[in-house]
Amino acid sequence: MFSLTDYLNQQRRVLESALDQHMPPDTEQPAILHRAMRYCVFSEGKRIRPVLCLAAAHAIDPDCESALLPAIAIEALHTYTLVHDDLPAMDDDDLRRGRPTAHIEFGEANAILVGDALLTLAFEWLGQIPAPAPYAPGQLIVELAEAAGSRGVIGGQVEDLGASSGHASVELLDYIHLHKTAALLRASVRIGAIAAGANTAELDAFSNYGCDLGLAFQITDDILDATGNTETIGKPAGSDEKNNKLTYVALHGVDASRKRAADLIDKALAALDDIAGYTEPLEAIARNILDRSH
Repeated sequence: MFSLTDYLNQQRRVLESALDQHMPPDTEQPAILHRAMRYCVFSEGKRIRPVLCLAAAHAIDPDCESALLPAIAIEALHTYTLVHDDLPAMDDDDLRRGRPTAHIEFGEANAILVGDALLTLAFEWLGQIPAPAPYAPGQLIVELAEAAGSRGVIGGQVEDLGASSGHASVELLDYIHLHKTAALLRASVRIGAIAAGANTAELDAFSNYGCDLGLAFQITDDILDATGNTETIGKPAGSDEKNNKLTYVALHGVDASRKRAADLIDKALAALDDIAGYTEPLEAIARNILDRSH
């Protein structure tokens, strides 16, 4: 019987070994920067994005090894977004993944540079893995850049900064969730699939899965912020309401948010029907989104 817990633990070990191998050592000058980068990357993260990348690759080719470096590139980029998201100019959070945020631990200037360094490192790693034919050799770089830039995560962050529950609209909320969260989850499965040589139909299925999964993930995050506690979720609970942020819960309420998340997971699971390979890990990850506690 498939165990998601065992699968995630095994994949995390693989990913963290690769991260440790490829990241600069904390003894290398500038030591404070490299120590801070490692502090942020090796906190208690779920590694859901790089795990999705590997799971998608292995659904296409069980022996695929070329998705590992792209997977840790995704994790480096994701960590950069968290470091910058926590800054005083953004959400001004002092807790992330159960411990002090980078700007609290290392100072604001160093935190900015940590984010910059992790973002740059992500593309350094991606540049070492050419995509297989029929994709252009630089397709993996293009995928992550599009997901992370002004038409992806950064665009979503800009709209999120300017939005509040007092100036709410369904269209704006959907834009924020699609760009700030779903774009990178969608890119994670697309990058894994491309690295393994997925065809056009398979890539479309992964795109639909990743987008619906990402939206459900963010809605669940909104629910956890409203209903969880700081100790459990590893960051300040209730911060969305405190900061008057536009969230699915603020706009629709907890019950409607749970239903919407469940509907999106059903759609994500249906998308996997178009993939002939081994998709049980992807199915289990999707179902687990609804049971998240952190």
